[in-house]
Amino acid sequence: MAAPGPGEYFNVGSHVSCLTCLGQRLQGEVVAFDYQSKMLTLSILRVLLARGGISCMCDLDSSSSQECASSSGKPNLNDVILINLAYVSDVDIINDRTETPPPLASLNVSKLANRARTEKEDKLSQAYAISAGVSVEGQQLFQTIHKTIKDCKWQEKNIIVMDDVVISPPYQVENCKGKEGSALSHVRKIVEKHFRDVESQKSMQRSQAQQTQKDSTLSS
Repeated sequence: MAAPGPGEYFNVGSHVSCLTCLGQRLQGEVVAFDYQSKMLTLSILRVLLARGGISCMCDLDSSSSQECASSSGKPNLNDVILINLAYVSDVDIINDRTETPPPLASLNVSKLANRARTEKEDKLSQAYAISAGVSVEGQQLFQTIHKTIKDCKWQEKNIIVMDDVVISPPYQVENCKGKEGSALSHVRKIVEKHFRDVESQKSMQRSQAQQTQKDSTLSS
């Protein structure tokens, strides 16, 4: 079925299935539909890939399907995506909902505004670090610290935490300077754990690569 013509709409709450130009079949519940722009908003319930298709948000193998958890990993949530029907080759209505949809949930506009501002500040901080020539290790450490302590910022290539602790390149524990006390001790522990986790991850990747190479040698 082509994109809806005059008088044809997708009712909120209906379950639909659509095939994208990339060979990805999406099934979900209609959250919203704008006829003028042909934009369909779906709460994703299932993803199916045709054989030879690309990887999808559920990280499925080809010719497989699976109920989709949200990308956040929370089981009680679903991903919501916008679909441009100009890039959809097929749309099927699985279950059409004709009754009046329930009222929309109220939005906490203040909370959304704060979240948008925080996200903007984070992106600007990342852009600054890149433009200043900060190493990848420094950027990763900053992100780790920022998850625990929001009061951290860049000062040229130095990380400033709570205006009390300065972490200079190469961003190791011994590069954490400040007045001795709980703040400095806490930051040092975060830095120490960060690099310990990074090294552990690298070690695991090396082991997996060696095992893959070993398996490949045996199979040949």
